[in-house]
Parts: sequence; C-alpha cells; structure tokens
Amino acid sequence: MFDETGLRMMALAGTGYCCSQIMVVLALEGMGRENPDLVRAAAGLCHGVGGCEGPCGILVGGSAVLGLHAGKGTDDEEPDERLPLLLAEFADWFRERATAQYGGISCGAILGDECGKPDPSRCGPLLSEAYGQILDLLTAQDIDPTQGRGDGLA
Repeated sequence: MFDETGLRMMALAGTGYCCSQIMVVLALEGMGRENPDLVRAAAGLCHGVGGCEGPCGILVGGSAVLGLHAGKGTDDEEPDERLPLLLAEFADWFRERATAQYGGISCGAILGDECGKPDPSRCGPLLSEAYGQILDLLTAQDIDPTQGRGDGLA
C-alpha cells in the first residue's frame, strides 16, 4: 500500500516530471512553497544528466534538495557547515542501495536497456526510499525539512 508521499510521487510522475524534479517538488511542497524555475532547473538533472552513463536523477535531485536546505542562496549567506556531511551520507547511502540491487548509480545501471524511460517498478521504490532518507538525514542534523533557509525561495 502506498502512503500519501508515494501517491504524490506517482501523480507527479504521471504528469511528466522526472525523478530529480519529483524530489524538488516534494521538498518545496513540504515547505509550503512553489518555485517553477527551480523545478524546471531540476529537469537538467534528469535521466543520467544528459546520458545514461551519468548519475541517476534520484541521486542528483536528492543532492539538490539537501542543498536547498543547507546551501548558500544569497550573497550574504554562508552554506550550512553540515552540507558536506549531508551530501556524503546521502551519496554513500544511495551508492550502497543502488549498487547492491542494480550494479551502479548511473541511470543506465538502474534501468539497463530502457535508460531514459523510467521504470516504476525500479524507480518508484528507489525514489521513495531516497526521499525518506533525505528527510531522516535532515532531521538527524536538526534541520527541519518544512523550513527553508530564507525568503528568496518562494
């Protein structure tokens, strides 16, 4: 059975968003925000970042979400000192999870010959687990996933 987030992911995928965009949309919605420019920018991270040999959009989209919560966004803002740790922990988790099941972190390794065409049976569970992992990592570092870093993201 799917939870509310899983159903939302399926709805977003059904309307044509890729994995990296879904990660960003969920993060923005969790903060009660919309940012079509950011969602469009996340499209550049789709489907192996321009080729099947590139990293999965879930990995790079998830990294973008961590940056959304802990990165530098204005001239007078500094990145949160916890960002490198968050990124490393997420990448390590993803690498272990994807490599154990699919043999690598690239879109091609995960989807094989169907690269560029998301497979709900592979991408769905991985996307859901990755989003949960991001929320866990943020919470463990006392970063509230429902709060942004400033007013410039709305």
